[in-house]
Amino acid sequence: MATGKKLVIVESPTKMKSIQGYLGDDYEVLSSVGHIRDLADKKQIPAEKKDAYGKYSIDVENGFDPYYVESERGRKTVTELKRALKQADELLLATDEDREGEAIAWHLLETLKPKVPVKRMVFHEITKDAIRAAVENTRELDLALVDAQETRRILDRLYGWDVSPVLWFKVQQGTSAGRVQSAATRLVVDRERERMAFVSASYWSIDTTAVTSPDAKDPEKSFSARLVRVDGGSLARGSDFDDRGELKKAVIVLSEDEARTLAEAIRAATRASVSQLESKPGTRSPKAPFTTSTMQQEAGRKLSMSAKHAMSVAQRLYEKGFITYMRTDSTALSKQAVEAARAQAVTLYGDDAVPANPRVYRSKSKNAQEAHEAIRPSGDEFRTPSSVAGELDRDEQRLYDLIWKRTMASQMSDAKYETTTVTLEVDAGGRRVELTASGTVYTFKGFLEAYEEGSDEKHGDSDTSSDQSLPQLAVGDVLQLSEVEPKGHATSPKPRYTEASLVKALEEKGIGRPSTFASIIDVVLNRGYVSKRGQALIPSWLAFSVVRLLEQHFADLVDYDFTAALEDDLDAIARGEQKRVDWLHEFYWGSDSHVGLRNIVDNLGEIDARALNSTPIGDVATLRFGKYGPYLEVPNAEDPEGDPRRVNIPEDLAPDELTVAKAIELIEAPVAGDRVLGENPENGKSIIVKDGRYGPYVQEVEPEPEEPPAPVDADAPKKRTAKKKDAPKPRTASLFKSMSVETVDLDTALRLLSLPRTVGEDPESGETITAQNGRYGPYLKKGTDSRTLENEQQIFDITLEQALEVYKQPKYGARRAASALKEFDADPTSGKPIKLRDGRFGPYVTDGETNATIPRGEDVAEVTFERAVQLLADKRAKGPAPKRKRATTTRKSTAKKS
Repeated sequence: MATGKKLVIVESPTKMKSIQGYLGDDYEVLSSVGHIRDLADKKQIPAEKKDAYGKYSIDVENGFDPYYVESERGRKTVTELKRALKQADELLLATDEDREGEAIAWHLLETLKPKVPVKRMVFHEITKDAIRAAVENTRELDLALVDAQETRRILDRLYGWDVSPVLWFKVQQGTSAGRVQSAATRLVVDRERERMAFVSASYWSIDTTAVTSPDAKDPEKSFSARLVRVDGGSLARGSDFDDRGELKKAVIVLSEDEARTLAEAIRAATRASVSQLESKPGTRSPKAPFTTSTMQQEAGRKLSMSAKHAMSVAQRLYEKGFITYMRTDSTALSKQAVEAARAQAVTLYGDDAVPANPRVYRSKSKNAQEAHEAIRPSGDEFRTPSSVAGELDRDEQRLYDLIWKRTMASQMSDAKYETTTVTLEVDAGGRRVELTASGTVYTFKGFLEAYEEGSDEKHGDSDTSSDQSLPQLAVGDVLQLSEVEPKGHATSPKPRYTEASLVKALEEKGIGRPSTFASIIDVVLNRGYVSKRGQALIPSWLAFSVVRLLEQHFADLVDYDFTAALEDDLDAIARGEQKRVDWLHEFYWGSDSHVGLRNIVDNLGEIDARALNSTPIGDVATLRFGKYGPYLEVPNAEDPEGDPRRVNIPEDLAPDELTVAKAIELIEAPVAGDRVLGENPENGKSIIVKDGRYGPYVQEVEPEPEEPPAPVDADAPKKRTAKKKDAPKPRTASLFKSMSVETVDLDTALRLLSLPRTVGEDPESGETITAQNGRYGPYLKKGTDSRTLENEQQIFDITLEQALEVYKQPKYGARRAASALKEFDADPTSGKPIKLRDGRFGPYVTDGETNATIPRGEDVAEVTFERAVQLLADKRAKGPAPKRKRATTTRKSTAKKS
């Protein structure tokens, strides 16, 4: 029986408490905890529906009808929501106001099937006024938005499940393709290709210091100047060369000898006269308030946050009521926000801090449904960063500070400056040379009092003078020159993408949506297509193979314009301008103007996997990507018809660093560890040490015969010989981490080959206890019971008494937990100290509640407190791993949308 209460369903449990407090006892606020159901996996389709839904969980023959199932968590959530709904007389669906939030609300409606009135409640900030206003201004469910989100989900399933299997067979098992992840991967690979093709050019410049008088010691009386012209001809700068190392226009390129000779002549002249003086005023305007994309970029540049971590922190700030909704592509501010920013700017920086009229920013988004307000501090009076310091953790405080400053600056006055450029003329041994210097002075700082946007690393070398303060000068003044220094330069390729610059590129090309950028980057990192070196994103050779296959056989699907056009079409569906089923039919089955995904997959033809996974490195070797990773294949010089030689590639070598010279260095390097240590006195076999694909190891092999084999009679009948696979495998043993191929000796090798070592028998059970080295490190074994040892040396040293003592301890207890590699301060979220440990599956950080694995390839020694906090925050945002149980299927949705 209804109690008169109204049931409000939000997405996140974090919002529940705040919203409940704002609405009072007449409302019950519960959470859906995100999505409650999704497209089924193949195993979840009932036998009677296999024909229609078995391939994708989508009936492509009948209106692309999806088959949904509830997750295990979703079923529990639905049970709780249905129980609460029985006591309510009204249902308010208060999920986020975007496509995904609208779709979650629709799934709730389809699953709960409420018999009470249903309203859609939306808000973009969690403040008392905003929540009360949302309750009083509800709307109907926007089915066009739902259609757009469902189309996106179905599109991604069709794309991934049709294209990924091709990658499994032709590149590597476990690889995957995706509508936006593949385009993002191609961006990173294309940038690396540009770097690989880049040809560096060399040139020289001359810098000097000019002072207003020989006796002037005041630094304000001196400034730096650079040579720009010789006898009227312009001197080359880095921007004058193209990526092939060729000049784009006629300029003078000084060699080292010419630069040094000219520098000597300038040094001998000692004096320069001011031939030209030019001053120009200028203004700078502030940037627009944050969108999702620009916030991710700035958080990466200024706070070193990954896109995923920035979104996780922003989510917490939103749910705690400190900022407005953080998934938006709008730069607009509400009237109350504009007034709050202007008032606060006047209070902090004076009456001149704001222009006469408020600034208005226009969003470039064509989708009005998603054009929320920009990201800003919540409320009609902004809380300063210092006033909220005690309520936020470290990362929340830093990001809030950034959002507050950006919002404030967006409504402040232009900055005004004056740039002065001075030209100096010198008679250098009969040659007329000109030097220039520039200086910028801000006459009014304006918005720069609050905030200045960061920038990505620029292409090319730094060959322009930095802004400096110039002394008072006049044409005709004679200056003294000192510290004349010739400098050599080399042009550099475009910098690799960082997360910030990749987000910017994705947005510029229209790939994905702001709310998806963080997940796109997270996917390409987790798939092994891209790794991070510092902030730079480096593609793997696996990514090269994947992108090459997609470019050759799925060209449309990784074409940047085509991918962007898909986003425009989804926007059109969200605006109600296109029909979902019609659009999916054309995408999948094709039309007069579009081939269609099904036709592409059905007519792939032959794919040469070997060629696909091969990259020539000049004419000296071929890089191949195999089952176990990349390697160099080198022709066998001694036997051209024999098997080619394989050369391992260092894991930390980026693709653009594998030049012909580097390949030759790797090929000609002595094979570390391929040496004979001696003879096993027990059987006469040779003991050698090798450096293999999985690390260094020792091996026992048959000795080389002392006499050549007897000649073979070609006419004699051939005798059957044992097959190679029938021959016994040679004994091998991995080196300990503390050992190296250069220093290991015969005695150590023999001890390694003798493992596992018998420690003794357990007097109670009679079982034998052995000590051995395994995949996850040293351990003891007694029957099926194993225990980790603290270090490798214990394999040889541990006694029976010590082993029995180890077995008396709990298998997982204080003994294991006690060994921390590093200890940090308390985690700002949990308040518990963070520790870095070495676990069974590798190093990880933990605060006792959450464990986060250190990503593969990341140096454990370089893990800082900030990085540990970020890893834990990312793991919390990801949520617990799903249990390995099959979700129970539910009836597919049959409700039609009006």
